[in-house]
Amino acid sequence: MGRRLLVGLGIVLLLLGGLWTLQGIGVLGGSVMSGQSFWAIVGSLMLVAGAVACGLGLRRGAGRPRP
Repeated sequence: MGRRLLVGLGIVLLLLGGLWTLQGIGVLGGSVMSGQSFWAIVGSLMLVAGAVACGLGLRRGAGRPRP
């Protein structure tokens, strides 16, 4: 998987995970997911996965010379 794709996927996971976590804990309302602990847990897991993906993507590119 390419470095940019991995970082891009990580950013998407971070954004969705943050949104779902906030909805799950009831900070953001107006959704079926609001106030549901399931979505808070899933969102938190997505935040972790997104951070790992971004970290791997950024680390993988370190040390390589740019063309």
